[in-house]
Amino acid sequence: MARILVVDDSPTELYKLTGMLEKNGFEVLKAENGADGVALARQEKPDAVLMDIVMPGLNGFQATRQLTKDAETAHIPVIIVTTKDQETDRVWGKRQGAKDYLTKPVDEATLIDTLKSVLGN
Repeated sequence: MARILVVDDSPTELYKLTGMLEKNGFEVLKAENGADGVALARQEKPDAVLMDIVMPGLNGFQATRQLTKDAETAHIPVIIVTTKDQETDRVWGKRQGAKDYLTKPVDEATLIDTLKSVLGN
């Protein structure tokens, strides 16, 4: 079973994403901000990370960059899941190393297909 780290400061979004993932057989780790997400990813080495952008402190772009540039965590695919749907945000997210970019509210089938794709399933 793949382990997915969800990094989001919204309890509602954490709840929704966790429900979708668990229903589809994924194990879920959670962090409520970018700094905790980076620390947990380094500690737990999840199979993939779902990363919000707008968070206090370390934002999702910064956290994604830290994970994808660190030799310890560079192999972990990061998928940005955010309300920011401008093309410039998408481009910037990919430049930080994100493998994909989804906008909220995220469709369950799209989320699962995207995860399977980055996990190579």
